Amino acid sequence: MSWRRIGCSSVTFLFTDIEGSTRLAQQRPEDYERLLDRHRSLLRQSFERHSGYEVGTEGDSFFVAFASPTEALLAAAEGQRALAGEKWPPNAEISVRMGLHVGEAVVRDGDYVGVEIHRAARIAAVGHGGQILVSGAVAAVVGERTPDDLALRELGEFRLKDFDAPARIFQLTGSGL
Repeated sequence: MSWRRIGCSSVTFLFTDIEGSTRLAQQRPEDYERLLDRHRSLLRQSFERHSGYEVGTEGDSFFVAFASPTEALLAAAEGQRALAGEKWPPNAEISVRMGLHVGEAVVRDGDYVGVEIHRAARIAAVGHGGQILVSGAVAAVVGERTPDDLALRELGEFRLKDFDAPARIFQLTGSGL
């Protein structure tokens, strides 16, 4: 039984979402399925290389769990770079927002549940295509030890939908991001 199923004490949750996907599906119905498949393939490769567990997908969004916040950051950066380096058809570029949060993992019926999952999803929702946003909790765990050429830049406090207290949000920066 893996950590994914027994619920280790701390898990890094990653949510992704294609910015403007509904508009793209309406404007390019003949291409949308192929574009979505390519997007999924590129991101899945990044998640798998960094030991991410794909919890689920919904439409054009991913929900992925990682045992390590560092691996989650590397997977997100690699995924964004792969998407940016892809040759998309004109006016059909895929631009993905990502949000990461580390928190207590609660597993029920083989799925992660709880407020920390909602927090990660809300962090992704405040981003724009191409951004990787992380919670203050991720920044605190990673500290100054960001991997490779990556760095965290504080963006300030944001109000997340359905949360009373504002959240400190950071953006992952680096070459190609």
